[in-house]
Amino acid sequence: MIRGFDDLEKLALRSTVKKRLALAMAEELDVLKAAAEATAKGIVEPVLVGNEKQIRDLARREELDIASSRLVQAKGERECAARAVALVRDGEADVLMKGRLATSTLMKAVLDGENGLRAGGLLSHLTLIESRSYPKLLFMSDPGINIAPDLAAKVSILENAVRAARRLGVVHPKVAVIAAVERVTPGRMPATVDAAALSKMAERGQITDCTVDGPLSLDNALSAKSCEIKGLASSVGGEADILLMPSIEAANVFYKTIAFFTDARMAGVVVGARVPIVVASRADSDAVKYCSLLAAVALA
Repeated sequence: MIRGFDDLEKLALRSTVKKRLALAMAEELDVLKAAAEATAKGIVEPVLVGNEKQIRDLARREELDIASSRLVQAKGERECAARAVALVRDGEADVLMKGRLATSTLMKAVLDGENGLRAGGLLSHLTLIESRSYPKLLFMSDPGINIAPDLAAKVSILENAVRAARRLGVVHPKVAVIAAVERVTPGRMPATVDAAALSKMAERGQITDCTVDGPLSLDNALSAKSCEIKGLASSVGGEADILLMPSIEAANVFYKTIAFFTDARMAGVVVGARVPIVVASRADSDAVKYCSLLAAVALA
């Protein structure tokens, strides 16, 4: 079972086959640092897509070794996105990663009906969190792709997260469907109704390979003491592996609160496409981007 990013790195280092990385618009410092580190450790074989001169100048200035990297010349966000996606589609890369271009530009190329990387289902963004305040790796979705998911979309987001967690060794993930309160409150709090429906669907076998409970407030999901104080009997409470958030606002605020106010290690990966996609924010550090790359490699 993977308990943190050190375990993910050990898993990647043990692999006898390096994953091929297509890095779209690679002329960005933190993402180039992350790719260079993963390359130096023998984890990936990168293809750097973008302005070749700018990439080489940046690497030289920052003393980053990109000698073993393949460079593919492309100019502008759209061309960089299209070339990187084409590398994956043509079987020349196993992981896709965003560089200096906007997430929307890359995702437009990924979602292109004719030349994109759709795998038939919904794509969703999955965050991995390693915190000293919690005894295991925590998954959270969706802070970056689906804005206001309805019940059907939440089923897909949940299933994407469960598949990823199982791939990382969590055999039967416990999923907490998050809301502001743990009581079903029709009308005023629609998220609580969705949470109850998801829980019932799992109970009846419509959602498999996991245990689902909700609605749960965040403290219920992460603290057994909170459940005890509130008199809440839950098979997930205090032991959640996955937090399914009610909306992109809730998920994104949670992500950025953890990122800016704690020392937790974090990663983000888009799942549900033909390959894992790293779309870390341009404001994220090289450490976050490196951890995200480790996660994507482990899921590839």
